[in-house]
Amino acid sequence: MTKYLWLSHSSGGNLPPSLGVARALRKRGHDVVFATKPDTISRIEGEGFRAIAFKNAYTQVKKYPEIGPLTRLACSLTSPDVADEIKEIVRAEQPDAIMVDAMFPAALDVAPSFGVPTIVYCHTFIWRQLDAWQGIMTKLADLRAAAGFAPLPDMQTLWKAQTLMIVTSIGAFDDAPLPGWNHVTHVGPVLNNETPAQPIDLPWAQDDTTPLVLVSYTTTELGAPDKVQTALDGLADLDAHVAMTTSMAIDPDDLTIPANAHVVRYADHNAILARADLCVTHGGHGTMMRAFKHGVPMVVIPGFPHDQAPNAAMVEKMGAGLALPGDADAAALKKAASRVLNDPSFKSRAKEYAKAFRHLDGASSAADIMEVVVPTKVTAPIS
Repeated sequence: MTKYLWLSHSSGGNLPPSLGVARALRKRGHDVVFATKPDTISRIEGEGFRAIAFKNAYTQVKKYPEIGPLTRLACSLTSPDVADEIKEIVRAEQPDAIMVDAMFPAALDVAPSFGVPTIVYCHTFIWRQLDAWQGIMTKLADLRAAAGFAPLPDMQTLWKAQTLMIVTSIGAFDDAPLPGWNHVTHVGPVLNNETPAQPIDLPWAQDDTTPLVLVSYTTTELGAPDKVQTALDGLADLDAHVAMTTSMAIDPDDLTIPANAHVVRYADHNAILARADLCVTHGGHGTMMRAFKHGVPMVVIPGFPHDQAPNAAMVEKMGAGLALPGDADAAALKKAASRVLNDPSFKSRAKEYAKAFRHLDGASSAADIMEVVVPTKVTAPIS
C-alpha cells in the first residue's frame, strides 16, 4: 500500500477530479489523505476520505487586501503560515508521494523539499489557457506581496519543479505543448459525481419528445442568484423542459420557477445529459466535458474569467454551441437557446467530439501514472 497526501485547493471544479482519482487509488488498496482549508473538509469526509484541516489557513488574512471572497482564498493558498503547517503535516503523515493542486502556490513551493515524488494536478486545460493560468497565479502573488510576505517563485518555476504534472482534460482539445514540459500528461477528464449528485426522477416521461435543457452554473458558494434567475426567465417561454441544479450556491425556494422547469440543488448530470438536447452552463470544465461526452451542444455564459471565458470561446469556435457575455440577459439567452435547439449542426458537431471520450478513463489513467511514480516505498523518514 502506498500513502498519498493530497494538498488540495478543494474549491469548485478543482475538488471533484481529485476525489475521482483518489477513489481509483483507494480501490487499488492505497491510502489517500487530504489536507485543505477547513471550509471544504465536509465534502471530502463525505466521500469517505480522511481530511486534515489547515489550522492556519486564515491566520494572516487581515494582512491581505480586502477584495471580497478572494481575500480569504488568496490567504489560504499563499500564506507562509500554511506552508509551515504543510511541513508539520508531512512530517506527521510520512507520505510516499504528494499531490498538489496547480492553483496552490504555497504548497507547490515546499512540496519538492520533502524528497518524495510530487505530482501537480491541473483540473482544466493547460496550454490553451496558459495566459489565464498566469493571470490568476500572478494575482495571487500580488496579493501575497501586498500582505508583506516574500515572493514565491513564478508559476512556471513552481509547476516545473514537480516530478509530474497531470492534466485531467483531453489533450486533443488542448493547444500544442510548450517545449521542455515533458513531465506533463493529459489523462482525460475525471467526471465522477460527488455523493450528493444522485440520479433524480424528472417530472417528464422518458419518451417525451419535448427538448430537454440542463442548466448548471457554479458548484461553489459563490453562486450568482441573478444569473440563475435570468436563465429561468430566458428559457420560460421555450417549447422545452428545463432541469436546473443550483448546488450549495442557491436555495431553489429563493427562485421564481416557471412552469416548464424543475429545479433541485443536486442531481447526476450524466443521467440528465444522456437525454438532454442542450446544456446551459457557466463554462466550468467539468460540466463542459460532461456535455461533450454525451454529445450535447451548449450555450455558455461565463462567470469567473480564469477558465470559463476561454472555455466559452472554445465551444463556439468548435461549432458545438454558442458563447454569450457574462452579463447576457434573458432575451439573449432565449435567442441563443432557440438557435442551438433548432439548428441540427450544433448537435452534430457535439456528437462528433463525443467520440474522443469513448476509450478514456481519466481517474484510472491518473492512478496508473501515480503508481508508477512511486516504484518503491520510502524507508527514510521525512524530517
